[in-house]
This record gives sequence, C-alpha cells and structure tokens, in this order.
Amino acid sequence: MDLDAVRTFLAVADAGRFREAALALAVTQQAVSKRVAALERELRVRLFTRTARGAVLTVDGQVFLPHARDLLRAEERAAASVRPGRRALRVDVIGRRLAPADLVRDFHRAHPDRALDVVTLFDAEAALAAVRSGTIDASFRALTRQQPDGIEAARVHHEPLHLLTGPRHPLATARRITPAELAGHRIWMPGNVTGTEWAVYYDDLAAAFGLTIEVTGPDFGAEPLLDTIADSAHLATLVGERTRMVWPADHDLRRVPLHRPTPVYPHSLLWRADNPHPALALLRAHLGTERAGPDLWTPAWAR
Repeated sequence: MDLDAVRTFLAVADAGRFREAALALAVTQQAVSKRVAALERELRVRLFTRTARGAVLTVDGQVFLPHARDLLRAEERAAASVRPGRRALRVDVIGRRLAPADLVRDFHRAHPDRALDVVTLFDAEAALAAVRSGTIDASFRALTRQQPDGIEAARVHHEPLHLLTGPRHPLATARRITPAELAGHRIWMPGNVTGTEWAVYYDDLAAAFGLTIEVTGPDFGAEPLLDTIADSAHLATLVGERTRMVWPADHDLRRVPLHRPTPVYPHSLLWRADNPHPALALLRAHLGTERAGPDLWTPAWAR
C-alpha cells in the first residue's frame, strides 16, 4: 500500500477539504485527488463524498481511518528503530568473560541511557565480515593484519597476561614471574584454534620466549580446563588479567602476573568508517587509545 496515498487520505480527512490538504502537504490539489483516487481503486471502495461543505468520509472511509493512522504510526516506529541514535549499538565482544565485555560494561555504566546489543562472534574474519556488512557496529579484536579498506581500527587496551596454576604447580607460590621462566613448563591451551587471531598471538609469544604451548585434546570449555589445571602439578594455562574466571574454592587456583617484559594482548576496536551511529563515537571516545610501553611485549604485527 502506498503510504503517501494513506498520508494524503489522512490529510483530507483531518482538513475536510482537498484544497487545505494540498496546502498542508505542499502539493497540488490535483495530486491530492489522484492519490486519493488511486487509494480508492486499490481498496475498491469510496473513501470520501464531495459536498458543498467539502470532503466527507463515507462509511468505508470512517472504518479505514483508524487503520490508516496505525499504518503511519507503524511507519514511524519502523524508521525510528534504525535511525542513528535510536537503534541499539551492536558490539561484538568475542566472549562475555573476556576483557572486551568488561570494557563495554564500563561504557554502559558511564552512559546508561545508550542502548546496547552485545554479541559474541567466533573470530576476526567473521567479525570483519559483520562490520563490513553492517550487521554489527563494532568489534573488539586482535588485528593480526592491516584492516581492509573502509574499516577503521584503534588499539584500545593492552591486557597483561597471567599464568593460572593449581596449588601443586612449581610456580604456584611465585608473586611474579618472567616469560623466560616459563620455558620448560607445560602450558595447556586447547582453545587455541588454528587460524584464529588468539592462536596467532600465542604462537608468536611461544616463539619469542621459547615456550611450550600445547593445544592437544578436545576443548570442552573453561570449567573442564580449570578442573584439569587444579588437579595437575605440571599443567598451567595463560589468561588475561581481566578474564573473569570462577572456580570452586577447593580448586585453590593461583594467578601469577608476568613481567620483565609483561606480555599484553592487544585489543583493538574495529568499525566501519562511514558508520554514523552517535553511540559509536561515544564508545570510541570512552575507550581512547593505548600504546605499548617499553616494558610491555606485543607481537611485531601489533606494534
């Protein structure tokens, strides 16, 4: 149904005359007549009777009137749902226990009036495709290569790494350790899927410091990983400083910060250059940018 014709019908019904409706719509009276006539042909009824006093709604016109108003209200709601500033900002945070989710929570606390839609996509390729297509507004990723044309990127957080061990591990009582001290110890990370940006990062970390990072065995998720680490005197894993982990008290797991240098995971925010959503600009301003300091380690592609 032609909504311009519906809008014209309502203008005539409200004004009571074709001429006044034409003035209100800034079109000719002939255009008003043609639109109403086309609507009547589509509905196969007469909507107005012309009298000396103007245009009077027929019985069918009176029945159609409230539905016509509902149609225009629905049009406005549909437009408002995607209008910049009204639609929720859609952001990919990789995982809800990871640092990007914390960063978005911080943004929401600072701007509670801004609607957010938080999603978790699998890897950088899926995220870039979603940003390009407009399915999401922004994504937090470790960008291992130059971003494609039309995609902007800003480094927003360098997240220090911790070694996570069980209570019987030789390094469990250390207050801090250097990456070099991890050489010879077994680091187990079954979630390092080949080709993902985090696998690229940890491969480079292992090469830089001579570490052994094992990815053997199926990845059953965080809880089985923590169970295994808690019971082992030899296996440990690496987690980000802001990664949220919850485990039973009797696991007695230990987080040991790394330093000299501190390996940091380079989180970047990606967005499409022509995205006009005002909340995206607010998010970018809230996050700012970070540069790696002299005592931090990142892979060459993140410098």
